[in-house]
Amino acid sequence: MNASNPADPPPSEALSKRVLAVLATGPRPAEALWPELEKAFGPIDFKGDFALFAHTDYYREEFGDGLVRGFVSFRGLFDPADLTAFKRSTAGLEAAWSKGGKRSCNLDAGYLDADKLVLASFKRGPAKLYLGDGVYADLLLKYAKGHFDPLPWAFPDFQDGRYLKSLLAIREKLKSELRKALAAATPSAPPDPGLPI
Repeated sequence: MNASNPADPPPSEALSKRVLAVLATGPRPAEALWPELEKAFGPIDFKGDFALFAHTDYYREEFGDGLVRGFVSFRGLFDPADLTAFKRSTAGLEAAWSKGGKRSCNLDAGYLDADKLVLASFKRGPAKLYLGDGVYADLLLKYAKGHFDPLPWAFPDFQDGRYLKSLLAIREKLKSELRKALAAATPSAPPDPGLPI
């Protein structure tokens, strides 16, 4: 068995969808946000419903009341190894769009693969894994039997299932893109039984 080479592309089953959990003043983020995100990360292929975010006062001083959070995803497959750079990029956008030291939105960078949802964080924690450059990976949801289940440490709004419809739709996009990528790479080969498609 050959040792893996860090320069090798990731195996198909490791690829994911690049996602953002967007927190902003409701009822929805400003429409001007979307083209700016597309300039940075490519075409948005899914924009979910935004739900009231009221379980904590942590963001109130910076954003005020009436916060909502929802998910967007971007076209194409994403290598989870790039999560640190993705988080750094979103932090740069938040800073660039800030006024008077206050952000206009909070962008939680992450990825969704066939098995889980992971968001990046600058905050350490007992269930977070350090990736480097000040960034930690926070595994929040795991997928099994047709739905996403929250881990015990997941935020309250991830515990109640309000994002389930959005995340399942993004997972379907992932499956479709994995099928297309596999067909393009090996047009005559049968489907890989190891892929969740």
